[in-house]
Amino acid sequence: MELLKRRIAEDGRVLSDQDLNVDSFLNHGVDPELVAAMGREFAGRFRSVSATRILTIESSGIAIAYATALELGVPLVYARRRKTLPHGGEYFTERVPSFTKGIVSDLYVAKHLLTPEDRILIIDDMIAGGDAVMGAVRIVERSGATLAGIGIAIEKMFQPGSDRIRSLGVQVESLARITSLADGKVEFM
Repeated sequence: MELLKRRIAEDGRVLSDQDLNVDSFLNHGVDPELVAAMGREFAGRFRSVSATRILTIESSGIAIAYATALELGVPLVYARRRKTLPHGGEYFTERVPSFTKGIVSDLYVAKHLLTPEDRILIIDDMIAGGDAVMGAVRIVERSGATLAGIGIAIEKMFQPGSDRIRSLGVQVESLARITSLADGKVEFM
């Protein structure tokens, strides 16, 4: 997606050869027009998988997943990073490390929000190590739902998450595929 690549090149900040900061337009500050265009792009790429729900991870993926869910006309569910009381402990839970945040956290999805009849499309903002997305995949599997596809806004292909999600045998779509951040420069595929 050329619009996203242009914003990364213009406004993204390369922090190291492993880390890209896009908080000015995607995952802290959000450019609504860019995110709406991303939702349309993901919807076009995934319309044929007949998803019944979008699943994302709190919090950076929510805006993009919302835009995609709106375009596809399906509900959005997001995995929380902490429990809320009203569900009385009826959660699917996965413990995942976060490359970006440098922490280990738990993901929680209320059991009544995912059913064996669902076809789940996972949407997230960025993939590095792949642990958060793989945690979401395990939640989908434990719910009995079908994993219909995975959409990643920014795929850092030089980190292990890229290969991990592509080995799952489902449709994977990335809007910007980065091959290198060496020498402070973003290289796209």
